Amino acid sequence: MFTGIVEEVGVVKSFTGSRLTIKAAKALEGLALGDSVSINGACLTVVTLDASSFGIDAVPETLRRTNLGELEPGYPVNLERALGAGGRLGGHIVQGHVDARGRLLSIKPEGGARIFRFRAPQRLMPYIVEKGFIAIDGISLTVVKRFGASFTISVIPYTFVNTNFQRRKIGDSVNLEVDILAKYVESLLSSRK
Repeated sequence: MFTGIVEEVGVVKSFTGSRLTIKAAKALEGLALGDSVSINGACLTVVTLDASSFGIDAVPETLRRTNLGELEPGYPVNLERALGAGGRLGGHIVQGHVDARGRLLSIKPEGGARIFRFRAPQRLMPYIVEKGFIAIDGISLTVVKRFGASFTISVIPYTFVNTNFQRRKIGDSVNLEVDILAKYVESLLSSRK
């Protein structure tokens, strides 16, 4: 489980076959083989580890559902180590199970913040509500407005500078994970019908 609070922006070192290697510093602290790490919001298992990087294997299901297959050497990625027992839950409950990819439609300045608008698959829209949680590339964010097939979020300067959002451009693909609690509520209600 994760919180959606990005610890570090790592850099793709290589992507050969299914092996994705990420250069990192802070995310390596206490990391061991077999540990879970969120990379752009996808929970993956550490399979190689050295003093400056770690590697994961990206299986076909991960590549179909996420934007990881688009990564190339030098690309920035959001990193978060799994939440330890007794850790602080500063964002929201993020599983690292990406639901789908969305697309960045626009970025507009608003005061010191930036309003990002994303298109999402129609099947996710029922779970996206104003002032509700959403994880975008592993970042815990709050929905500002919901539209028919899109939504907006407000990115504060700190989040913009300390995540890969500073490199995002119109048309980019992003990983979306909707609130797990909303999915459980829907499942419970539909099972009672």
